[in-house]
Amino acid sequence: MLLDGRIAIVTGAGGGLGRAHALYLARQGAKVVVNDLAPEAAERVAAEITARGGAAIGVAASVTDEAAVAAMVERVVALWGRIDILVSNAGILRDKSFAKMSLDDFRLVVDVHLMGAAICAKAVWEIMRQQGYGRIVMTTSSSGLYGNFGQANYGAAKMALVGLMQTLAIEGEKYGVRVNCLAPTAATGMTEGVLSPETLKRLDPAFVSPGLLALVADDAPTRTILCAGAGHFATANITLTEGNYIGGGHDAGEQLIRHWEEVADRAGEIVPAYGFFQSEREIASAEQHADRATERA
Repeated sequence: MLLDGRIAIVTGAGGGLGRAHALYLARQGAKVVVNDLAPEAAERVAAEITARGGAAIGVAASVTDEAAVAAMVERVVALWGRIDILVSNAGILRDKSFAKMSLDDFRLVVDVHLMGAAICAKAVWEIMRQQGYGRIVMTTSSSGLYGNFGQANYGAAKMALVGLMQTLAIEGEKYGVRVNCLAPTAATGMTEGVLSPETLKRLDPAFVSPGLLALVADDAPTRTILCAGAGHFATANITLTEGNYIGGGHDAGEQLIRHWEEVADRAGEIVPAYGFFQSEREIASAEQHADRATERA
């Protein structure tokens, strides 16, 4: 019961992966806020948890509705005094090739996945900072990390969540707020018709949820992307190659093409600790080459 006494909000928890998350966190001792757009679904999962001896409440609210999310957070704090864990799981699909996709469907998917996660994180952020403890898990996807045909909107939103996670993890570190991403592969209503029936059987959402424990426990990492599905777990990283100094001469573009293999060589690549590392290294490289040119003169 590593989460005994912790208070967790799981969005989109009325079914599928969110339901599995809520049930798992409850089994680990957390009191769970089951959020869903559908009131009946939220209450049903909350009742399922309480019937098993856990503590849960169902709260119907759209993650894109700032007032509704704020009201949910206020209700939880009034009831249980704090919020320790936020799992942003709510999402939708509107899959089509980019040529056939409307911008309305693009905006809708980005709004639910990205803005919904940002709205929920913002609603709990100051609470977690003030109490000196917080765990936030953003739900990303391999579609965002690596791309998938027909999911330009979904992939864009899911990769944006990685960027949100990276920055919130840096800003929350000194306050004890750790922020990570979970990239699940699970058989849910969102994957029906996308994967074969045989594959879906292997992708029970319950196989993903244990990954949450590593991301929300007291000794959780921060700025981690955990990939989970069918009982298999791995981490993904956004890396930076060592690169090569080309300079800014009139033929810099041609030189870049000529030295492309060196620039893209992944030997010695790193995971930067923060975004400005790129510019810092670029400036240092330029200064180093300028010094060498001065020495040769």
